[in-house]
Amino acid sequence: MTLTMSAYDDVVARYAPVIGLETHVELGTVSKMFCGCSTRFGSEPNTQVCPVCLGLPGALPVANARAIEATILIGLALNCSIASWCRFARKNYFYPDMPKNFQISQYDEPLCTDGWVDVLLDGVAYRIEIERVHLEEDTGKSLHVGGSTGRIHGSMHSLVDFNRAGIPLVEIVTKPVPGTGALAPEVARAYVTELRGILRSLGVSDVRMEEGSMRCDVNTSLSRVDSDAWGTRTETKNVNSLRSVERAVRSEIVRQAAVLDAGQRVIQETRHFHENSGESTAGRSKEEATDYRYFPEPDLVPLAPDTEWVERLRATLPELPSARRCRLQATWGLSDAEMDALTNAGALDLIEATVAAGASAEDARKWWLGDLSRRANESGVELEELAVTPAQVAQLAGLVTTGRVNDKLARQALSGVLAGEGSPEEVVTARGLEVVSDTGELGTAVDEAIAAAPDIAAKVRGGKVAAAGALVGAVMRATRGQADAQVVRELILARLDQA
Repeated sequence: MTLTMSAYDDVVARYAPVIGLETHVELGTVSKMFCGCSTRFGSEPNTQVCPVCLGLPGALPVANARAIEATILIGLALNCSIASWCRFARKNYFYPDMPKNFQISQYDEPLCTDGWVDVLLDGVAYRIEIERVHLEEDTGKSLHVGGSTGRIHGSMHSLVDFNRAGIPLVEIVTKPVPGTGALAPEVARAYVTELRGILRSLGVSDVRMEEGSMRCDVNTSLSRVDSDAWGTRTETKNVNSLRSVERAVRSEIVRQAAVLDAGQRVIQETRHFHENSGESTAGRSKEEATDYRYFPEPDLVPLAPDTEWVERLRATLPELPSARRCRLQATWGLSDAEMDALTNAGALDLIEATVAAGASAEDARKWWLGDLSRRANESGVELEELAVTPAQVAQLAGLVTTGRVNDKLARQALSGVLAGEGSPEEVVTARGLEVVSDTGELGTAVDEAIAAAPDIAAKVRGGKVAAAGALVGAVMRATRGQADAQVVRELILARLDQA
């Protein structure tokens, strides 16, 4: 049956969404969770494996202390309670990239519980409650060869790379988040953005979503706005960018509404999000906890973090994003709305780095929230994915400040930087984009503009100085925008005796 999709605004007028997010974060430890194998990204397949992470008979795991410390730090930063006693469990299921056919994880006794994080959106604070933060090992990676999507459908054959198997993985699970209404997609994105900032400030992960070191499973359900009962949720798996988190929630809200409008029921299942279309397709029916047949891991002793250890770790917590925003807002003299705008755009780190590279806060904001934000939106990428660095943006702003280029020429230089032609300085030199201020060079263009528009020249001579703007524009066009507009104006007024 073909579903009829309604407009998003119509859907959220009739249905109330409830969201929840499960975020998986690969920790930046040197070795894996239960063995000494390297965690380096990008190595040749199956070169970072051993009997332990391959699950060979007789191999015994040993827990990575650094990974446990990192998980406690995450829990503290998220205002969680840290368990005084917990243990690992075996989560049993078969998948080709699971070498043991079970995953060492935590089930009913996680390391961190009952936390929260606040996110700001359009001046409104939303508290996202954290149900649990637990530690486990990552799986390997299936590589599907052939076809056009990289997925198993249409591929010729599949290969398995076990390098990732056993890397320490923290799962951060929120409680259901009701009451966000039409802003549910934006709230989901804001939460993941805030979480990524917290993790980055802790230094526990590189949180590179494009490399899979941070990935989200997005849970979505709908209920009628006049009902207190929550609908059936679906879980959109492995969403790998901030933009896609927002798109996945929005897409699933519209899809579930179409299912309910057709008189059908939403099936509890996992779904796969497709970056190219912004839509998802059904995966498998969602298992319940009993399907995994959890039982305590017999090869590992329980964890019992003592209070003194936890408090020592608490004392090492760095400045967290919320405190940093308050500090930068005061330093840069921004309003709440201005700070929200750059935070929601994912530009805070980039702007701070640009200021550190020598630009003013005003110039940094102008470039990242203006021209660069527009280019990122047109390309469908995040700001940080653009091929320009904060140092280059600072250099570009400096060229404008010193008068070597104007804004129009600076935008041309930026295009060259994004095209890989070099630094702003190199692009300006190679393309000959510098502003022309030499009165001798500009004199001819000024004379030609005056000769071509005698009626306008007569107005200026008659005292209507504002009319000189048309002549300035003519000179700017003739010089391809490279003339110094102020110098041109002064030359025109001098020649027409209005200086």
